[in-house]
Amino acid sequence: MTSQGVYSQAEARRAHPRRAWDLGLPLRSVALPSLRDLNLGNRMGNSALRAHVETAQKTGVFQLKDRGLTEFPLELQKLTSNLRTIDLSNNKIESLPPMLIGKFTLLKSLSLNNNKLTFLPDELCNLKKLEMLSLNNNHLTELPSTFGQLSALKTLSLSGNQLRTLPPQLCSLRHLDVMDLSKNQIRSIPDTVGELQVIELNLNQNQISQISVKISCCPRLKILRLEENCLELSMLPQSILSDSQICLLAVEGNLFEIKKLRELEGYDKYMERFTATKKKFA
Repeated sequence: MTSQGVYSQAEARRAHPRRAWDLGLPLRSVALPSLRDLNLGNRMGNSALRAHVETAQKTGVFQLKDRGLTEFPLELQKLTSNLRTIDLSNNKIESLPPMLIGKFTLLKSLSLNNNKLTFLPDELCNLKKLEMLSLNNNHLTELPSTFGQLSALKTLSLSGNQLRTLPPQLCSLRHLDVMDLSKNQIRSIPDTVGELQVIELNLNQNQISQISVKISCCPRLKILRLEENCLELSMLPQSILSDSQICLLAVEGNLFEIKKLRELEGYDKYMERFTATKKKFA
């Protein structure tokens, strides 16, 4: 192969023994694909990628799942003012391009589930219209300090990452309705939890052994999931039962029997809220 990344005729014959030269056709030097083309094209052709981009330009939706992509497609820089939805789940993307990701001014939904992300650039937090962010099953250990600037965010999914604490930035998200932090490595819930505005909080399958009593102060919290953690009954604040808005408390799979929960002071008040909500949706 020459220094310009081109096969000689002999090398080309050895690499591709059943091509045009076998038919006696004229053969010119064969250019090697670039590394970037190989990354994007190892499971799909570049023409297919262009077709997806062209479709997204018309629909505002770019979906490219299960394609083995190792990089965020830079072709999307042509669509920064078009896209409302991006779904690149089930790929092998390790990072997001800082100079590009924050430019999708109309983006409302971003899904990057089942990739290999280890961090998020600050520029992601420039997406002022983003309402849904799903980053399940990556390798995130923390969130950008500016994460609270995602002021329109309503649904956040971070299940299956490596978070060890409840990120305080989440308390600045005033419109957040649903937050999934299940399957992380969180061990305790701090006092800052009382500032969360969520309606539903999923903390299943962490390592939680302590919960601040401030969780009872969450003004909108209706559904709290704490299944399969490390909670002793004595560490579950009774105010969750007696003095909160919570009407669905899921605590199966902890270090106590559920029947013991029914003996706690305030359980009757909790059941009143639970029954009233159940009737409302019956």
